[in-house]
Amino acid sequence: MILRTHGLAKHFPIRDFLGRVEGQVRALDGVTLTLPEGKTLGIVGESGCGKTTLARTLLGLEAPTAGSVELGPALADGLARDRLEELRLGDLRRLRRRIGVVFQDPLGALNPRMLVKDLVTEPLVIHGQTRGLRDRARELLELVGLNPDHLYRFPHQFSGGQRQRIVIARALALEPQLLVLDEPTSALDVSVQAQILNLLQQLQRRLGLSFLFISHDLAVVKHMCDRVAVMYLGRVVEEADAAQLFANPRHPYSQALVSATPELDPARRQARIVLEGDVPSPAAPPSGCHFHPRCPIAVDNCAVEYPELREGDGCAVACHLV
Repeated sequence: MILRTHGLAKHFPIRDFLGRVEGQVRALDGVTLTLPEGKTLGIVGESGCGKTTLARTLLGLEAPTAGSVELGPALADGLARDRLEELRLGDLRRLRRRIGVVFQDPLGALNPRMLVKDLVTEPLVIHGQTRGLRDRARELLELVGLNPDHLYRFPHQFSGGQRQRIVIARALALEPQLLVLDEPTSALDVSVQAQILNLLQQLQRRLGLSFLFISHDLAVVKHMCDRVAVMYLGRVVEEADAAQLFANPRHPYSQALVSATPELDPARRQARIVLEGDVPSPAAPPSGCHFHPRCPIAVDNCAVEYPELREGDGCAVACHLV
């Protein structure tokens, strides 16, 4: 285990024009997950379900409202505590050397006024490692399949796929144990997506990395992930091995997502499940199971009591009828 969350919650206050709190946006509402070391955990769900907030909270960029984040030995080594929310500033700084981030938009993630040499070595400079920067920059570019002679170019001189390779190189500069990948291929062409995904898998095998892979593209998640957690309105509704989830999704929401995944083989195509209505607001979630207003099999109890995330048969499902 490299990372585990227990009942993680993050609520953002809603204020009126006088600054008084009049409500809460429940971006995360009790998330319990485990990321095995050296594996890839996928986080999927519709926009607004809390995927990016979960990533920001795990990175320490957002303080959790409730719950805890337990660090595994690979991340907690040398730190005073093994709980993210208990770390002081110095330990939090050391922890961030062990976690890299790859963002969705490579062009927006790179300073257009900086040379590639300075971009990929910026984490080293921030953490006081200022010797041999040019040689390290060359190593990082070679590691991600770029020409080391590109050190003295600017981001606008590269294609989208090349810019994403630069972002990956920068994320690897401090030799992290965990990479948080927030929609790393959604801004790229399909052919380039495949190249970046293959590169990430090669790097994972070569460097022994663990991945937290956030995406709305289930085809990509199926290709990349060992285990998948499905989120809906700030909560995990199902978690299972990737092969098991795509072959036999248990939760009605997971079934709808999997049915929408394009399938080239006609023999494997499933009947499309179309969900009615819109995703409720996290500022005013429905009572009981948050999914029940859109669920095709909901019963009376679904509107009253939220189901526990129960484990069994290698998966965990939050549904009264499963």
